[in-house]
Amino acid sequence: MTDWTRASALEMADAMRAGTVTSVELVQAHLARIEAVDGVDTPSHIHAFLHVDAQGALETAAAVDADRAAGVELPLLAGVPIAVKDLVVTQGIPTTAGSRILEGWVPPYDATLTTKLKAQRMPILGKTNMDEFAMGSSTEYSGYGATHNPWDLTRIPGGSGGGSAAAISAWEAPLAIGSDTGGSIRQPASVTGTVGVKPTYGGVSRYGAVALASSLDQLGPCGRTVADTAALHEVIGGHDPMDATSLDEPVPACLAAVRDGQENGLAGVRVGVIKELTGEGFQEGVRLRFTQSLDALRATGAEIVEVSCPSFEYALAAYYLILTSEASSNLAKFDSVRFGMRQERDTIEKTMLATRAEGFGDEVKRRIILGTYALSAGYYDAYYGSAQKVRTLVQRDFAAAFAQADVLVSPTTPTTPFPLGERVDDPLAMYLNDIATIPVNLAGIPAMSLPAGVAPEDGLPVGFQIIAPAHEDARLYRVGGALEKALMQSWGGPLMSQAPELEVAK
Repeated sequence: MTDWTRASALEMADAMRAGTVTSVELVQAHLARIEAVDGVDTPSHIHAFLHVDAQGALETAAAVDADRAAGVELPLLAGVPIAVKDLVVTQGIPTTAGSRILEGWVPPYDATLTTKLKAQRMPILGKTNMDEFAMGSSTEYSGYGATHNPWDLTRIPGGSGGGSAAAISAWEAPLAIGSDTGGSIRQPASVTGTVGVKPTYGGVSRYGAVALASSLDQLGPCGRTVADTAALHEVIGGHDPMDATSLDEPVPACLAAVRDGQENGLAGVRVGVIKELTGEGFQEGVRLRFTQSLDALRATGAEIVEVSCPSFEYALAAYYLILTSEASSNLAKFDSVRFGMRQERDTIEKTMLATRAEGFGDEVKRRIILGTYALSAGYYDAYYGSAQKVRTLVQRDFAAAFAQADVLVSPTTPTTPFPLGERVDDPLAMYLNDIATIPVNLAGIPAMSLPAGVAPEDGLPVGFQIIAPAHEDARLYRVGGALEKALMQSWGGPLMSQAPELEVAK
């Protein structure tokens, strides 16, 4: 009997069209897997999901099967199950952004991204765990408990989108939606052996996504293969008049670009290694797999060059000033008056104080305070204004680098996944985990993380980051498709086949 949870999303789509499996069977298989490994009462306790919508997913699947049997022409991914990060608004399904302050909130409308998934007839399995309001790099700052890495349950699955990445890595979903403010799609992909893409800023609508930092946030696709991720990217991309930052341009031909890279290689493509993102502070096993991936790119015909981006030295500090400043503004709406939890007191001021004190976690409070300080009178120019100047320097460095190379590359993260609890009380150490991913968000350009193998010292996944100029998302997929094919040939199959088997509930 085929274990359909181990198939790729595109394999599932092909099998449904061939009549080998139904959407209901696929959904049932994934719901059973979630029940076996996800909950607190299961041996593995991945805790990737905050809410599972079994009834809704099965209803969508049954309708897809009925239409397919009647000969109705359906979209490519119709019937393929998907998980959605819990900051994307879903009508009738709770949306909490991983925060107690939104506990129990059931939105009366759908995000544009949710509407697109429903139009494609994709059953939504549920909402995935995340660091509260996407503030974190480990999913330990969730108001509902940490998610565990399927490769090693004592390790973090990355963040803030650790729930989406862990769901894919644990075979609980073939596809997922994430959001990336400073690496929250790519960093979890790196440490769970999966694929994650941050599209060009504005390439995917943010209407209906709970905002963290509006000039940095970007929704994007997560999957187990580059081709699966490309197919999902084409579903969720496109212009949206409801989002003022949405790009009014065609959706990139991502899937065709993957096929091009796989079939034709990368002859003539210049790959730029970012000097500042490959040296001190990177784990030995990470550097080894990165070097081997460069060799694989050479074998496909690519030319490897070195580029320098000196301003990246200041990117981390600039990013956290911009992010906290925008977060302090965006989170002001959670005031106990309009929606969310309410700790009733005898005055509105005391009610607001008690609600925010109880509803927000420590990391959210820390960032609100930092951002409010940076925006305060007398400090705005010194902090927020200076950070924006650094942002401009980062953008200029990227422009100069892309004059020398078609894509840029680096390790996605400096290390493999670290133990749960190791950095939760050390914010600076946690922030440094995003040193390689943050510059991309400051520049608003697209980037991908795909598996580069496992580090020999601990057997845990390593990620390889590919960066392209703005609007050139398809270029990511061409290079990613070629590299993935070359690496899989050396591994003898997908990296996930090397992951340890999880203990399941009987």
